[in-house]
Amino acid sequence: MPSHYFPGKLLPAAFATCVLACTPLQAQAQTQVEAQAADPAPETVAGPTWNLSGFGTLGVVHSNRRDADFSSSILRASGAGASGSWSPDVDSRLGAQLDVGQGAWSGVLQVITEQRFDRSYHPRIEWANIKYQLTPDLAVRVGRIALPVFLGAESRKVGYTIPWVRTPVEVYGALPISSSDGVDATWRWNAGAMRHATQVFSGSTDQDLGYGLQIDAQNILGLSHSIDSGPLTVRLSAARARLSTAIAADLFAGLRMFGPRGQMLAERYAIVDKRVTMISAGASYDPGTWFVTAEAGRTRTDSLLGGATAVYVGAGWRQGAFTPYVGYAQIRADVPTSDPGLPLEGLPAPLAARAARINGALNMLLAAIPIQTTWSTGVRWDVAADLALKLQFESVRPRGGSRGTLINSTPAFRSDRTTNVTSIALDFVF
Repeated sequence: MPSHYFPGKLLPAAFATCVLACTPLQAQAQTQVEAQAADPAPETVAGPTWNLSGFGTLGVVHSNRRDADFSSSILRASGAGASGSWSPDVDSRLGAQLDVGQGAWSGVLQVITEQRFDRSYHPRIEWANIKYQLTPDLAVRVGRIALPVFLGAESRKVGYTIPWVRTPVEVYGALPISSSDGVDATWRWNAGAMRHATQVFSGSTDQDLGYGLQIDAQNILGLSHSIDSGPLTVRLSAARARLSTAIAADLFAGLRMFGPRGQMLAERYAIVDKRVTMISAGASYDPGTWFVTAEAGRTRTDSLLGGATAVYVGAGWRQGAFTPYVGYAQIRADVPTSDPGLPLEGLPAPLAARAARINGALNMLLAAIPIQTTWSTGVRWDVAADLALKLQFESVRPRGGSRGTLINSTPAFRSDRTTNVTSIALDFVF
């Protein structure tokens, strides 16, 4: 896929197949199916093939902000800024992947460890699925599968495969859940010089955040279509789900104690069996010495999570082992990021004070619906085979009273101030 970064060489075979095709051992399985169809005479069956590969990022991030943390995901516990001017937790991760294949059957198991919401680094199974190649063009998978809603959906956690330090948080942060348990089917077909892949998927996920909190997404259903033609790659995706989480449950319980108005607010913002929809479109053009990538997405849910539209564009120029690049990203809220909340008039003083605190908590959470712009520039240095060092500078500016994609904001936080972020990352695969 042209949106990925391959500086004049291939990744390890099993790992590259998984990253590029989102169908582990697809090429091998397809070749075996075709060979069996052409020459069905041999009776012997070869044993399964096994491949173990891995990847990781050792990163450190600095932020000049002290009233909020810069983070790569809202599911992180900390970042750079309020928790400390330097942080290794933003980008650092380690992953291992086992691929197995026999004939038309194949499977993949991928385990990743990175900082979680409870500050731990407990490993998590990212992928665990079995695939059957029904025909050379049609495959079905069952198990835990990557959600195919972005250009880099299958490699968003593999820093080595992208030129920048991390996938743009404005776009990819809109979907912090990267996999689901279910089934998908992929049909690959050609139209002239264009190669198409149409993928339908369905499933659910119940991700443990720690502290007794979970994100429960049920009835996930989606469609993704990819097109490859020479240096051009395009992906269009749409998905919907029913989302539930106990985050802010105490706030909603407090709202319900204030009569019909409070119950209406709780019903409106509580994240309980709420419909979530998402559409995305991305394109990458990569003729070799240079590349440009652009992607946009829109999410909507009738809950505290609100809705937003995000876009990014990035470009780079490969000069031997060095790749300088620039990028711009923007996210804007499609819903109000504040609410008058409970009316205070006529309430006894103690109740008015409590209602004011509830209103403040509600608006603090609504301010988490991101409005933000980011300018970035950096350079990638391919130090050795399968090893890349990156240096990246970003100017992040939350706007409109929002805290943007920042986390852990303090009462001193003020929007419309620029956050300068410096990231250093060492990416590797093996």
